[in-house]
Amino acid sequence: MAAGSTYTPIATTTLGSNQATITFSSISGSYTDLVLIVSANQTPALNTQYIRFNGDTATNYSYTVLTGNGTSAISARGTTQDAWYSGYYGVPPTTGFGTEIYNFQNYANTTTYKTGLSRTGRASGGTDAMVGLWRNTAAITSITYGITGISAFLTSGSTFTLYGITAA
Repeated sequence: MAAGSTYTPIATTTLGSNQATITFSSISGSYTDLVLIVSANQTPALNTQYIRFNGDTATNYSYTVLTGNGTSAISARGTTQDAWYSGYYGVPPTTGFGTEIYNFQNYANTTTYKTGLSRTGRASGGTDAMVGLWRNTAAITSITYGITGISAFLTSGSTFTLYGITAA
């Protein structure tokens, strides 16, 4: 990050009850990059989290993830997906909270596909590093973070903060 760059809080949400998704909408194009920081807990265990842009549920997403838990490490790739899926060993835990950081570069550019990086981790599980691609040239104006699984929920107290970065 360049000297003098600034993180500007755009929105923060702390869940007051369990829910499966959180959406940040009407995102201004006035920043160079976006950062989403998540401190989450989930129920039941071992569900997968995802990111979608502008409500797009078509198969326009790809990702590559590296993951490890101190004993084993794996890599995986998903192409023609309906979201960026992350969370192998670094999924939000059912006790305590896991941390996730998502960086979305050049999100307002309307001539290129969108890329992003994420790091997720929890002390009792492991860590994941992912690079993702959204094959769409539209500016990102909304981000949905969700969790998959039957009766899966992000629990009350989970916190989500979206930052805009200027001069990145």
